[in-house]
Amino acid sequence: MRSSAHRINQKSAASSQRGFSLIELLIVVAIILIIAAIAIPNMLRSRMTANQAAAVANLRTVVSASVAYSVTYGNGYPPALSALGGVEGAGATCNAAILIDQILSTAPYQKTGFQFGITGTQGNVVNPPPGCTAGFVGYLATAAPLNLGLTGTISYCSDESGVIYYDTSGAVAASEAACEALPPLQ
Repeated sequence: MRSSAHRINQKSAASSQRGFSLIELLIVVAIILIIAAIAIPNMLRSRMTANQAAAVANLRTVVSASVAYSVTYGNGYPPALSALGGVEGAGATCNAAILIDQILSTAPYQKTGFQFGITGTQGNVVNPPPGCTAGFVGYLATAAPLNLGLTGTISYCSDESGVIYYDTSGAVAASEAACEALPPLQ
């Protein structure tokens, strides 16, 4: 009888030791929260950096496409971002050149957390080719974060020179002169 009572006491002691105590669970939760507090801001910063790098790459694409448009169609620089786009498989025209992807060339002209734009400068081309919307003698292409501090902190701009400039305030350059007054990317 004694041995059976001893076994019962050992079983009840073993079963009470199987689970975690409340303090142990609280310690584990606190450690997880500390790790999350360290990791989440770094993740957001790396996402903003990736968005900004993608914005520069997309702006370079717009600049290259603008030069290709000017050379190909003899219509100056494009009248709008939509003129650089178009439907793949359809024939390229001066109003739908299929030089950039549809996401960038379709309103609202947003990609990877940035708002893109192109505005004509220095007046319209005097004699546009037949069937073409008149292009511009110059242009200003811009890329600005959609949510400053969340999708990016730097805005970018470029003109027909092809140099990309940046503004750490995230503001959109108002003119070619304002753009060229900013520091260039190295």
